[in-house]
Amino acid sequence: MKLWGGRFTGQTDASAHAFHSSLPFDKRLFKEDITGSMAHANMLGRQGIISEAHAELIIKGLSEIANDIDSGQLPLEGDAEDIHSFIETELFARIGEAAKHLHTGRSRNDQVALDMRIYVKRAIDDLSSRILVLLETLLDLTKEHRGTIIPGFTHLQKAQPTVLAHHLLAYVSMLKRDLQRLGDCRARTDSMPLGSGALAGTTFPIDREFLRTELDFSEISANSLDAVSDRDFCIEFVSSLSILMMHLSRFCEELILWSTDSFGFIEISDAFATGSSMMPQKKNPDMAELIRGKTGRVYGSLMGLLTLMKGLPLSYNKDMQEDKEAVFDAADTVSQCLLIFNGMLSSIHFNTQAMYQSALKGYTNATDAADWLVKKGLPFREAHEVTGKLVQYGIGQGKALEELSIDELKSICPLFDPGFFKAISIEQCIEARSVPGGPSKEAINQAIEGAEAYIAHIRNNSKNAEEEGC
Repeated sequence: MKLWGGRFTGQTDASAHAFHSSLPFDKRLFKEDITGSMAHANMLGRQGIISEAHAELIIKGLSEIANDIDSGQLPLEGDAEDIHSFIETELFARIGEAAKHLHTGRSRNDQVALDMRIYVKRAIDDLSSRILVLLETLLDLTKEHRGTIIPGFTHLQKAQPTVLAHHLLAYVSMLKRDLQRLGDCRARTDSMPLGSGALAGTTFPIDREFLRTELDFSEISANSLDAVSDRDFCIEFVSSLSILMMHLSRFCEELILWSTDSFGFIEISDAFATGSSMMPQKKNPDMAELIRGKTGRVYGSLMGLLTLMKGLPLSYNKDMQEDKEAVFDAADTVSQCLLIFNGMLSSIHFNTQAMYQSALKGYTNATDAADWLVKKGLPFREAHEVTGKLVQYGIGQGKALEELSIDELKSICPLFDPGFFKAISIEQCIEARSVPGGPSKEAINQAIEGAEAYIAHIRNNSKNAEEEGC
């Protein structure tokens, strides 16, 4: 059954119908569509726009359709144009003429806008839950490795010593921002468009406030033209997912590097690695590489959405049918990546001794040597130059800074004394950086407490929201 056939006398070309049909991908919106339709029918009956008997029959029929789809008794297939016409056709087959009243005061334009907003809100909730699980995994590792010393890098060159906990907390901060971005996106998605009609509302006395409450939205859309043509929330959603994937990709790149023989910092579990069909010694970090690769796929969805919307006049245009596959694919990809990444990360073995030995090399304590000279009264620029000469001398002698004798040190600068060696020990270099956000034990403990409090706050808010929903 076509929802728009009255104007037409000819048949749609078969290839045009197949090209036009969105059922193969928008069928996953059946729950959202039925939820919206049940609320709409309820409102129509309450307002006296249709009889209460018809409203009850429609709601009962829709509920049965939802159950049959869920159980697999009703396969989502056939020649229907989209999920909306599929459900309405099935409803007509079950309850007869009463089904024809369902679409009163509604357009597919505001119907699909509603479905997508419900879907994106649910997807954000699901993905946020997975991010929280990953945050908890990171915090467990952070607490375990508060004292695990590693070299910190800039330009992929050893720079200063830090601890693994400090490194992991950097990703905690990133994921926290990812959660916040998704939360912000959800707030802007939480606007109920039903009642906007095709573009200019409806002449029927519908109750949009009732629909808002029934469908659990925080507000109703302010402008009907905008409501049916807005896909900002889809773009913002996939943009937030793209940034999240960028963070996962950066982490994966480090895990890939750390797992190489050149670093030897970690060993990825056999459960999340593969081998080579030719080289028996190989253990490849394929899961990390795939997540890194799938980041480009999510970026592609974002670019597709931006390009899709950039030239569309108000209000609805058929181009916008193309928004769904991009949103669905991005959400599916990120959900899978979060699951795999969490499993991979939680099962990694960290070679703490290799990390420590690496931190001892590369003159990572050179900045602390310069700082020590500054505290002795030397201007920083001079201290920087002196330390540079010290490093150059050490390289020539094949010695670390702490291996140089007092005489060698004084030959470069007379300010050196035996207290210098304690100041540049790797442990002291880290502990001296006690500023908030730094790698010292006190700073790390404060950061862990802050992150745990944040997660507990999110968990409590989610629990309270669930209880209120019940």
